Amino acid sequence: MTDDDLARVAWGLEDVAPAPSVVTIGFFDGVHRGHQTLIRRAVREAEDRGLRSVAVTFDRHPAEVVRPGSQPRYLQHRDRKVAALVDQGVDLVLVLAFDLERSQQPPDDFIATVLAGPLQARKVIVGTNFRFGHKAAGDVVLLSDQGAALGYDTEAMGLLHLGDTPISSTEIRSHLEAGDVAWAAEALGRPFVVEGAVVRGEGRGRTIGIPTANVEVDERLQVPAGGVYAATASVVGMPDQHPAVVNIGTRPTFGGETVTVEAHLLDVELDLYGTRLALSFVDRLRDERRFDGPDDLVAQISRDIAAARVRLAGTGGP
Repeated sequence: MTDDDLARVAWGLEDVAPAPSVVTIGFFDGVHRGHQTLIRRAVREAEDRGLRSVAVTFDRHPAEVVRPGSQPRYLQHRDRKVAALVDQGVDLVLVLAFDLERSQQPPDDFIATVLAGPLQARKVIVGTNFRFGHKAAGDVVLLSDQGAALGYDTEAMGLLHLGDTPISSTEIRSHLEAGDVAWAAEALGRPFVVEGAVVRGEGRGRTIGIPTANVEVDERLQVPAGGVYAATASVVGMPDQHPAVVNIGTRPTFGGETVTVEAHLLDVELDLYGTRLALSFVDRLRDERRFDGPDDLVAQISRDIAAARVRLAGTGGP
C-alpha cells in the first residue's frame, strides 16, 4: 500500500478521529464479490449523505480466540485483506483487535463503544447473516433497535449468488479444497492468490531442466487442492506478471511426503531466493500423480506448460 493508502487505515478506535460515518462491518475474509457489493453500497450512501465511509474488520477470525484450532484457514493475510478493503474506495478501514476481551464484549457495548463512539454512525450496512458480540448474541434486529435510540439507520443486504450458490468465504474455501480455482476466481472477482517467501528446496527441478521456486506458505492460509495449475506469478512489490505452472503436492515421483507449493515461471529466469512471490491461480490443469521416472515427468511438464499457455492466453493474461 502507498502512504496515502496507509493513512486510510486505523489500527484501533484510539486512531479514529470522531466524524459522522456510514459504517459496514465484517470479517471480510477474501473481500469477495459479496463483500464488495456491501462495501460499495456503504461508499455510495456516504457520498450521497456527505459523510465518511468506514469498513470495520478484525485482525483475526473470532474462532481463533473463542475456540483455538477450530478457525478456518484464511483466504488472505490480514495486510492483503486491509489493502483490498482500501481498494474498494472506503475513506477509512478500522481494524479492531479480536482478543479475549473483545470476544466477551456484550453486543450493546460494542454498539456503544464502536458505532456510537468515534465513528458516530449515521447508517450501518451489514449482511443479513451478520452476528456480533459475546456468543454472537447480536444480530440485525438488535442493531436496528439500538439505532433508533442512537441516531443511525440499519440496512441488511442479502447474500450475492453465483448461479444457485451463495458467495461466501466458506463456499470459496470449499471450492479451493476441490481444486476449483476458476469458481473461486469468479466469486472473488479476481484470481485467488497464494503468497509466500521463496525458500531453498531440494533443487530437483533444476536437475531435470525445469527450475522451480519453492514458495513457503503460512500454514494458516488456504491453498488449492493438490494438483497442477496455470497461474501468473509476481514478486511482491514489483509490477511484472509472469506466466507460470504451479504444482501443489508431495512430488510422488521422487518419494516426497511433505506438501509443497512450487512454481515454474515461463520465459524468464529470475533469482527469487529471499523474495516473496504472489501466485494468482487461473485454472486447474490436472491432478498430481506419480510417474515412472524423470523423463516421463519432464514430458508431462512440457505438456502442462503448453496447456498453461493456452489457458492463460484465454484469460488475457501474460
